[in-house]
Amino acid sequence: MDDIYDVIILGAGPAGLSAGIYASRAKLKTLILNEGTIGGQVILTHEIANYPGVETTNGFQLINTMKKQAKEFGCTIKANLNITGINLSNKIKEIEVNSSDTYKAKTVILALGGKPRTLNISGEENFKGRGVSYCATCDGEFFTDKEVVVVGGGNSALEESVSLAKYVSKLTVVHQFDHFQALPYYVEMAKNNPKINFIMNSELRGIEGEASVKKVKIENLSTGQISELNTNGVFIFIGYSANIDKVKDFITLNSSGEIVVDNNMKTNIEGVFAAGDCIAKRYRQVTTAVADGTIAALSASDYIMNLE
Repeated sequence: MDDIYDVIILGAGPAGLSAGIYASRAKLKTLILNEGTIGGQVILTHEIANYPGVETTNGFQLINTMKKQAKEFGCTIKANLNITGINLSNKIKEIEVNSSDTYKAKTVILALGGKPRTLNISGEENFKGRGVSYCATCDGEFFTDKEVVVVGGGNSALEESVSLAKYVSKLTVVHQFDHFQALPYYVEMAKNNPKINFIMNSELRGIEGEASVKKVKIENLSTGQISELNTNGVFIFIGYSANIDKVKDFITLNSSGEIVVDNNMKTNIEGVFAAGDCIAKRYRQVTTAVADGTIAALSASDYIMNLE
């Protein structure tokens, strides 16, 4: 594969697809490479009601529209790949896929996204897929008329709790603080749902069961007392960590393991930009990912023009 792309984008979530739209619209030869299903984390979101200019939609529909736009502007998208090598040190960057194909580009945009944070407690790893989940949209229906625990106190935790309440008979939110970090709208929705209960100022200390989850151990952080709660499932919504494993050895990261960029989405490497949930920033929304991707694509375009 001797063709040299203007831009290779790693990741096909909102940031990567937005970068693909803007880069290909600018007549840059653009390739998006994605290791999983196109869409990233947002494809699992059952309702998006605050995307400007768009009436209530869901993650799947939004991503499909973005993918269609990118392709119509000439962007090539390849998904479900295994990225086996990344060389960003030379003027022409190289991305190896499936240990066989190598793609070359003048610039690279890292839109690697994030992955759910784990509790790192006993039983969590063992019961993944057998009662422990990180996605209400994916697994909620499996818990119809059952009791579940949700861990977390942010927007995602409470929004997903309301979604899960459509299926389950009872839901208990366990949160480490005595107050929520979620916006008042989400707090009100959760508190007004009769199926949802709350255990505050507490943390899970273990997940137990046999073939599937049967109970959890909960510590009250004020008293240190450990109690047990019978449950059929545990949904964990405590944020995301950046997918930086493939670039951590040569890209500058902050103390939280996020890619450091400037206002133009430039990384420490010439011709390499980053966008979306993998970068160091405060707010992580679909709209901020789209903005990041837009800026990264425009910056890549400027960089290429200055090369010529």
